[in-house]
Amino acid sequence: MASLPERLRAAMNESRKQRDQGRTLLLSTILADLKNREFELQHPLSDEEAAEVVRRGIKRRREAAEQYAAAGRPDRAEGELGEVKALEEFLPAAVDADEIRRAVREAIAAGAKDLGKVMGQVMPKFKGRADGKLVNQIVREELAAAV
Repeated sequence: MASLPERLRAAMNESRKQRDQGRTLLLSTILADLKNREFELQHPLSDEEAAEVVRRGIKRRREAAEQYAAAGRPDRAEGELGEVKALEEFLPAAVDADEIRRAVREAIAAGAKDLGKVMGQVMPKFKGRADGKLVNQIVREELAAAV
């Protein structure tokens, strides 16, 4: 199977052939982010490091969508969320909320009683497969229910 940067490059070339300017721009931006990260680390990126760069790009676009929505620009917010969906195609499937909830309940049952301790136990299990905001929300709900 091809590496993540190779798959991104192939998708960008395909979008160029199809003259899909939006997708081409999105993928070339992510590839530039990958190059910058590679330069920072001074070694070729592993798939995990490349996925982290893509996740950061997704996070930036989600935050931009929230800001556009708050500013009354739903058209721009939709565009950002469309880019999020396009980038998510390249990442492994996300973990479902029920699996996260089970892990959170196990951590609480094992004695973790505050947000930081539970997050510290749960996040490493889902690194790169779950959004930190979702995990945080589930932890808060479960801690409130446990009290």
